[in-house]
Amino acid sequence: MNHNVFGEPLIVCSNSPLTGYFRNGCCDTDESDAGMHTVCVVASEEFLTFSKKVGNDLSTPIPEWHFEGVKPGDRWCLCALRWKQAHDNGYAPKVVLEATNEKTLDVIPIEDLISHAFKAPLKK
Repeated sequence: MNHNVFGEPLIVCSNSPLTGYFRNGCCDTDESDAGMHTVCVVASEEFLTFSKKVGNDLSTPIPEWHFEGVKPGDRWCLCALRWKQAHDNGYAPKVVLEATNEKTLDVIPIEDLISHAFKAPLKK
């Protein structure tokens, strides 16, 4: 079982769009995942523009792969080094910590993740 950055069971990042290295909705990983798709982010327009500019176009649909493209507000399992690159350049998207795999901590300090924690609005 995979755990999140708090050592608790990993929760689902997104089923719509379906995300994750294994396309199971979770930011699961194993040794075959060279990109370490372990950070559950909430995409922003600024991040998607930055990512496209540096060669990782997440927003353009690819119908033959059944990929609709990531839109602002979508949750997505992002490669840890891509998040770090965005962070270092001032474009880091918010992070859903409970859905972010603990393996992320191998390359990103927890303080950086916490400072970008996504806080869901309170339900009324």
